[in-house]
Formats: sequence, C-alpha cells, structure tokens
Amino acid sequence: MIKKKKSTKKIEVSKDFPDHQLYGSDLIAEALREQAFPYICLNPGASYRGLHDSLVNHIGNETPEIITCMHEEHAVGIAQGYAKITDKALAVAVHSNVGLMHASMGIFNAWCDRLPMLILGATGPLDAAKRRPWIEWIHTTIDQGSMVRGFTKWDDQPASPEAAVESIRRGVTLTNTAPSGPVYINLDVTIQEQEIDVRPTFDDVSHFPTPHNAEPPKAALEEALRVLSKANRPFIFCGRGGRSEAEWYDRIKLAERLNARTTTHMKLPAGFPTTHPLFIGETGWRLRGPVLDSIRSADAILMLDWLDGGNALKLAFPPGSPRPPVVNVSNDFHVHRGWSMDYGGLAAVDVSIPTVPSTAVSALLDGLAKPATVQQLTEWNVPPVVGKGDIGLMDLARAFFHASKGRKICLTSRPLGWPLNANEITHPHDFLGHTGGGGLGAGTSIAVGAALGLREVDSTRRAVAILGDGDYTMGLTAIWNAATLELPILFLIANNQSYYNDEDHQMKIARRRGRPEENAPIGQRIEGPEPNLAGLARDLGLEAPEPITDLADLEAALIHSLDRVESGAAVVLDVRVRQEYVGDEMVELS
Repeated sequence: MIKKKKSTKKIEVSKDFPDHQLYGSDLIAEALREQAFPYICLNPGASYRGLHDSLVNHIGNETPEIITCMHEEHAVGIAQGYAKITDKALAVAVHSNVGLMHASMGIFNAWCDRLPMLILGATGPLDAAKRRPWIEWIHTTIDQGSMVRGFTKWDDQPASPEAAVESIRRGVTLTNTAPSGPVYINLDVTIQEQEIDVRPTFDDVSHFPTPHNAEPPKAALEEALRVLSKANRPFIFCGRGGRSEAEWYDRIKLAERLNARTTTHMKLPAGFPTTHPLFIGETGWRLRGPVLDSIRSADAILMLDWLDGGNALKLAFPPGSPRPPVVNVSNDFHVHRGWSMDYGGLAAVDVSIPTVPSTAVSALLDGLAKPATVQQLTEWNVPPVVGKGDIGLMDLARAFFHASKGRKICLTSRPLGWPLNANEITHPHDFLGHTGGGGLGAGTSIAVGAALGLREVDSTRRAVAILGDGDYTMGLTAIWNAATLELPILFLIANNQSYYNDEDHQMKIARRRGRPEENAPIGQRIEGPEPNLAGLARDLGLEAPEPITDLADLEAALIHSLDRVESGAAVVLDVRVRQEYVGDEMVELS
C-alpha cells in the first residue's frame, strides 16, 4: 500500500463562518467541496484570486486540497492521469486567456481519451468600467469558452455566484456522464469578489445524480445475441471500457463464452490480458499480421467502443467486399463535435447498441447460452539481454520485461517505436494507453496523476512512465510534483537525443525524393549541448543515477530503480538508446 502523505497545507477554519463576510467565491468553493473533489490542480493566476482565497481561508484547503503545478498543461495532465486510474474527475483551475491557452493541449488530450474533469477558468471583469488598466483588458474575453469548445463536452460563463454553483453542479453531472469528457466553466472575477449579504438556499446536491448508463435496446440486444450465438469464429475489438476489475473479468468471460479471438489497441488503456490464449495481439495504427488474418477469417465481429472502427473495418474489408456481420457497442456519437475529427471513420455495422461496453457486455453475458471454456493465462518466454555495447529499443524493452517481472507496476505511457506486445498485461491498471491527442509533453504529468490515483485507491501498484527524451523535456516541470507529493514513480527515458519520429519521417521523404538522407537529422536532434536530464531531475528533487550507456549495465540499473520506487522514491533513469525504431512494430519480445 502506498502511504498517504500527510498534508501540511490544511488550514483550521470555522465551518459555519457566522462572523465573516461571504463572497461569491466562497459559494463557489463550497460548491466544489460538496462534490467531494479531493484535489484542485492549479497554476497560480490573479484572475481567480478570489477563488484561491476562498479555497484556502474559507474551506481550509481541504476537499479540495490545492496541488500547485508549474504549467497549466500539467495541471490538466495530472487530472487526466488520476481519471485513468479512478474513473473520477478532479477540479482544475487555469488563469484567464493565457492560462487556458497553455492548458488547451492537455484539455484536448483528455477529450480524445474521453476522461472526466472540471476545469475552472476566469476572466477579468466583463464590465469594462471595472477593469484595471491594460492587464485586465488583455485578460478579459467575451467568449473564452470558444478557445476550447471544439474539444469539451460543455462550457459556461455564469453571470452570478448562484449561477456559478448551478454551473458547477451541471458540469460535474455532464463530465461524469458517459461518454465522459472535460467541461469548462469561466468565472468572471466580479462574481468571485461580489459580497453576499444573504446566503442563498440551494437544493441538496444529492438531488443531482449522474445518470445511469442506458440499457441496450431490446431489439438490438436480441439481434446481437442471434449473430454472436451462431458464430463459430467470432472476433472482438476490445476498445474503450471500464477500468474496474469486475468489468475486466466480464470482458474475459465474454471472450471465453464466445471463444472469440480478441485484440486491443496500443493507444487505449488495457482492455484484455495479453497472456490469455484468446488474445491475438495488440494493434497499432494499422491492422496486419495475425490480427488482420483473424479478423478476415471471422464469421462475426463485436466492436466494444473501438477507436476508429470505421477505418479498421475498411482496412480489413475494403468497401464492396464480403464481410461478416458487425455488432458495434458505443455511445461515443453523443460527443462528436467535428472540430478535430478525432472520432475516426464512419463504421459500416449491422447492429448498433448505443451504450457503454460494460453495460452491453453484462447484458450479452446474461443472454448467451453458450458454455464458457475457462482458459489459463500463459507465461511469456522472453530471452535475456546479454552482452555489451550500445542499447537498442528492443534491448530496453526486453530488459524492462525481466526487471519488472513479478512486480506490480502501472505502465502509464510507452514511447513511439516501442515494440507492440512488449508487456505482459494481466490487470486493467497494467497499462494506461498513449497520450490521447498524440502530442508530446503530457507523459510526465499523466504519470503523476496516475500515481496520485493509485495512492487514493490504496493500490500497491507503482507508476512507471517510459518516455522519449522529447516528451520528458517538454513535461519536465511536472516531475517536481512527484517530489512535492511524495509519489513513487519511475520515469524511464528512452533517450535517443532526437525527435526521432520526425527524423524518421524526414529520412523517408529524402529517400522518396532522392535527396541526401544524411540531412534528415538537421533540426531534429537534441544536442549541442545535450540536456543533463539526470541533473535536472535531481535539481527538482528526484533521485537520478548517471545515464546508462552500455547494455551490460542496463538490467541492473532497471532493477535498482524499480527497487527504489517500490520503497517509495521517485526516480528518473536516463537510458541512451540508438536512433532507430524496432524494424517491425508488431514484433514480439520473443
């Protein structure tokens, strides 16, 4: 069990406040407290000075407790990682205009990952007569929500403290209703600082529950059962799904009941054990190898909220070609806004069940008469890493496999080029998927949030973030939070001293155009000078041994680092790897 840190930042205050003037921000702070947010992640900003005062001096910096972040994107990233573990939202506060611009990448990531969070922004006085010269003019926006409206479920700009309370209640309900996603509420500083002469009366918060997930429509469920019951070679695309152990085992039971080959997606959190005999392999951005062969030989397909199901089906079955009947379980269409087209291609299906996978899986299990064949998980046989010399990405993957074997870890991220099927996954918290929006910089903060979530649920599991050096350096300030929150995390850096994904693209362009390949690294390498990643980590309060450059030292360094994390430390391990990807991304460690 991870020992919870005792806060030293809570303030003793009266719960009744009979002798104190109330302000609008006091009501807002109370609205956050009634939602039982354990934390609010923020980077300080003058636009919510009223709210900050109320959080500290009115409700005592408790429920929620402030987590100070060095960058708004990382404030959002911590909330994202927390939600990946707990399925629960945190509150986030960002400064007006510039703070929201900083936070927007993190909000987009959370949107793509369909994760809940309540984001509070602020603006200078909308009443121009009340604005301070210059600063409150550039920090005031008439429609601030427009900056993030394309990748949030809902936004609001309440015009009174009473309306702000209702907005928070509505926002919490919306963010927690599947499909989840971030909501944004913009608070005018005027309503924060407004004096409240008579405390308003609100209905009890219990009267605003989150709606239950809809049961599958009877006709659609019956048709799905008919299709799946008669199938001899069914295939399951196991996509977005619940994070609880009960939901995890329901998916296993369904696959065994159907004797269905199953795949998961590298971008998504773990949905099915990789050691199960029915697991055919993890997919990347393309379908190929045994996964594609199994799909094409299937006589029925079940898609459980699959990422980009439309294009997956087009790749397997080009338009006009024969294909088996497809049952699609998803209610993701409720949040399609179109701004980023992040939902993928339009899926051509035969049966549509508009609900979340966990609800549909439970109903399918109840309706299937097929007997289940319980199958035993298998042990992977991965060769050891031996020898000396430089380190390849496959070497690092194999060495990490052996060093982490038998340990309870939560892999919060993996770098581009990491070999698929490289990690044994036997629990829903074993792997949390790739960053939602596909950018860099969020890996560190997501790891911090995941470790915080693991602590909140009293898990013995330890967070491990395997990051490229570009992702790590963009997100460097978030590791300070690992130190301040006393979270056990391993930040394992696959350091090729390059933005190698783009270097690889430039190499391919050069070959295609017949231009000099040796020029591909220009503008892509992180060198001249190279950042002292270990030194930077130590300066921010983490343990960090000297970089590992020789294969002979690799596994021992990994074992030592994981030992230290299990003892409660936050560690950064810089491993220098060759500028290369694994030749075949589908290759397994064996």
